[in-house]
Amino acid sequence: MEIVSSGKRTSRKGEAEYFTGNVWVDEIAVGAEPSRVRLFRVSFEPGARTAWHTHPVGQVLHVLTGSGLVQKEGEPVRTINPGDTVMIEPGARHWHGAAAGNTMVHLAMQEADAKGVTAVWMEKVTDAEFGENRE
Repeated sequence: MEIVSSGKRTSRKGEAEYFTGNVWVDEIAVGAEPSRVRLFRVSFEPGARTAWHTHPVGQVLHVLTGSGLVQKEGEPVRTINPGDTVMIEPGARHWHGAAAGNTMVHLAMQEADAKGVTAVWMEKVTDAEFGENRE
């Protein structure tokens, strides 16, 4: 058993290539072999969001605080709130982030595939995509 003290966990700024706006990522757990689980706490400033991306083994998001948005390609933008859990199937092209007037913090859980890939990043979500087709 290992206990990782919260004081030993650091935050890193989300890479500009993968995010619009200010995003902070805290690594919660990266499983040791044979586990391939990855768990992150992701904090978004108002309007900040991921680029379009996929996960070869899928992803689960669990909203802790604030109000967010998520969209799977071909579907409307959906609002997500504290306590909501979003299950995204393997290979589904999607994005997620904070609503325009709110911060949002979620846990992001995914597994690496056999090659160690957890995400495939694509182009950034445009302002028009961010604001359109709300459910």
